[in-house]
Amino acid sequence: MNPFAHRNLPRLLLQARETVLEHFRPGLREHSLTDQQWRVLRVLAEEGECDVSTIAQGAFLLGPSLSGVLTRMERDGLIVRAADSQDARRQVIRASAKGKRLVVKLSESIEAHYARMETSLGKARLLQLYALLDEVIAMPVPAAEPLPTARKRAKP
Repeated sequence: MNPFAHRNLPRLLLQARETVLEHFRPGLREHSLTDQQWRVLRVLAEEGECDVSTIAQGAFLLGPSLSGVLTRMERDGLIVRAADSQDARRQVIRASAKGKRLVVKLSESIEAHYARMETSLGKARLLQLYALLDEVIAMPVPAAEPLPTARKRAKP
């Protein structure tokens, strides 16, 4: 007996994510990039110079993971870290010349995958998918409810 009335939306979204990423991963691997490193480069390409928290938010990476990703990217010459000119305690990150060249190079194949997706789904349906995902993302998150606890017996 299935106690659920609805399909497992989180699982479906993860499955869809993996299916989409399978189109992009071979190109990333050709350039020795992980999915996380690409997300960081994509954020930097879209936003320009950023602080670590902006990158973490935009790339959906937690601090400890992001720290390791940035260390490897700096080692590989893909990013440059510097102290913020306004606040020396704050670090800003930008794509290096090598990182920017890689973004331009990869953007061609990535945009080609999006074009194929648009051909497959149709432009209107792809735009509808984007709109629905934007609506889901914008949904308010309910306040956490306490877990039910066993009722205490009243003392006689």
